[in-house]
Amino acid sequence: MELERVRLTVLRGTFHVYELAALVAAARYVTDSPPPEMPAQLLEQLRGLLDEYDEQVRDLSLCAPARPQSRK
Repeated sequence: MELERVRLTVLRGTFHVYELAALVAAARYVTDSPPPEMPAQLLEQLRGLLDEYDEQVRDLSLCAPARPQSRK
């Protein structure tokens, strides 16, 4: 996994599929059975992120794979 700071509040991540799958699975687990102390606002934010992720994954199936960027 690699993270790059693009701007102060924006990160760009490069993940192996299994790394991203583990993070998404953990987020889905939490949203499916949230702990009682979890704030509702945080739960809604996490659900929104998962919705955006699902939309992006659907869009990926419509596109050809991107060429790897060369490292400088």
